[in-house]
Amino acid sequence: MPDSRDTAASDTAGSDPRDAVLRVRNEVAKVVVGQDAALTGLVVALLVRGHVLLEGVPGVAKTLLVKALAAALDLDFKRVQFTPDLMPSDVTGQVIYEQRDASFRFREGPAFTNLLLADEINRTPPKTQAALLEAME
Repeated sequence: MPDSRDTAASDTAGSDPRDAVLRVRNEVAKVVVGQDAALTGLVVALLVRGHVLLEGVPGVAKTLLVKALAAALDLDFKRVQFTPDLMPSDVTGQVIYEQRDASFRFREGPAFTNLLLADEINRTPPKTQAALLEAME
């Protein structure tokens, strides 16, 4: 008689991709209510390796939506609040001199993640916006 774990594993391995997407949407919908169109756009963007511009008034759960999606897919998530004094290296990272061993080390910025929420991009200088766009490329 086959082990029940074997049939469960084979059911999951051969599941329809549409079912997987629906399971992710249902998982995020447990946390965020009323954002079905935005959630669909986010899932589609992930599938096609694209980017999303979420617009909306403050308080409509844009950050929560992205955090919930990252948690549902077990992805790394970071958020950057773009301010007028934010430098490009604050987003992309920088090379740091290690005095102990007289070497250089690259410290990754928040752009090195699976999902990055860049909040209020319009507030930051053009050089920092360009660094973000280059990282997105």
